[in-house]
Amino acid sequence: MTDMRTAAMDHLWLHFAQIPSTGPVLIERGDGCYVWDSDGKRYLDALAGLFVTEIGHGRSDLANAASKQAETMAYFPVWGMAHRPAAALAAKLAQLSPGDMDRVFFTSGGSEAVESAWKLARQYFLAKGEPDRMKVIGRETAYHGTTLGALSITSIPPIRAPFEPMLNQLVTHVSTTNQLHCDRCEGPCTLHAADEIETAILDQGPETVAAVFLEPVQNSGGCFTPMDGYWQRVREICDKYGVLLVSDEVICAFGRLGTWFGGQKFDYVPDMITFAKGVTSGYAPLGGVITRPHIADAFRANDDIVWHGITFGGHPVSCAVALANIEALEAEGIIDHVATNEGLFRAKLETLLDHPNIVEVRGTGYFYAIELMKDAANMVPFTADEAAELIGHLKPALLEMGLIARADGRGAPIIQYSPPLIAGEDEFDIIVDVSRAALDQSLAEMAG
Repeated sequence: MTDMRTAAMDHLWLHFAQIPSTGPVLIERGDGCYVWDSDGKRYLDALAGLFVTEIGHGRSDLANAASKQAETMAYFPVWGMAHRPAAALAAKLAQLSPGDMDRVFFTSGGSEAVESAWKLARQYFLAKGEPDRMKVIGRETAYHGTTLGALSITSIPPIRAPFEPMLNQLVTHVSTTNQLHCDRCEGPCTLHAADEIETAILDQGPETVAAVFLEPVQNSGGCFTPMDGYWQRVREICDKYGVLLVSDEVICAFGRLGTWFGGQKFDYVPDMITFAKGVTSGYAPLGGVITRPHIADAFRANDDIVWHGITFGGHPVSCAVALANIEALEAEGIIDHVATNEGLFRAKLETLLDHPNIVEVRGTGYFYAIELMKDAANMVPFTADEAAELIGHLKPALLEMGLIARADGRGAPIIQYSPPLIAGEDEFDIIVDVSRAALDQSLAEMAG
């Protein structure tokens, strides 16, 4: 196994990582909520890989679905023709999605899904005779992917900087729904964060804005949940100016929030949903865009061709795996399991609030973050240098103690959790105990 760690060090580009000078941790196998490395060490995968393995690791039913489909027909595109797995999955997603959403454009991942949604929006408005509508609005600190268009909507400076200027002239970023640090309302929330979207539309010119891209719960920055009424106000604003509302659910869909989709959690129907990750629980790569009827109707009215396609979008093996994954989520009551246990998960995490450096627990479903401060009682944040140092200690400390979670400094320092949806009280206890111990160890190391 040392040879494989050396091979990874010498030949493998690790994503969002420095070129390794030593062999990286080599994950060998997984079962349920846990994975093991090449030395036999067990880790609780409290990030579900990367917000992906909803059903858990080591499922033979999903592996068998892939094998069976590969033997029947391993590959065929959906370029002008269809195949059974793609058709069946599209119909199933239409059934599960909120409101009247009824048509699916498949991709092979999340960045492609966001890219495709923007392109569909652009061509939709061309079909409607509104060629100036090409701009989009996103939120500060948000992550929407790394392809050129998706990265332009992303608002994380270190990720964007090497690739500027991208499509910056087409994107405006507005405030998040981070309520801990919001100082816009002196009394009850006035939904200023939603109203900023209207201001941005007016500033850009409504006739130039195609879409608003938002996550139901914003990932980057640490699980920012919406204020009551936020999504209803955003829907109202988009309708007022004829702007498409895109719900980026690459992370939030397929049970992560305790519902199939974010619209069902927060009572809204977007014009498009982008999805990936949990649709297959990571057993095969797949993503896509779900749209409402009026999107396709605009293309149909002009007999327009969709001038966009992806070789592996709607791959038959991936679609077969997705169908098996959804079948298992339904048969085993996994979505209800999350809805039933999210309160327990939060309650366990909230026991950490007695720690002098933990200021808030936020999130919903099985998607939570704790925010860290130098002095939580007095709301004194870490400096940027202190936060970077803390994250630098936390990452190895969590791994050393057998917990895969995200120690992140995009915004305030946080630890983020997104375990497989089959997790229960035992896993919650491990998350809490290790997080406390790793934070204490990291702070002690900083103190020297």
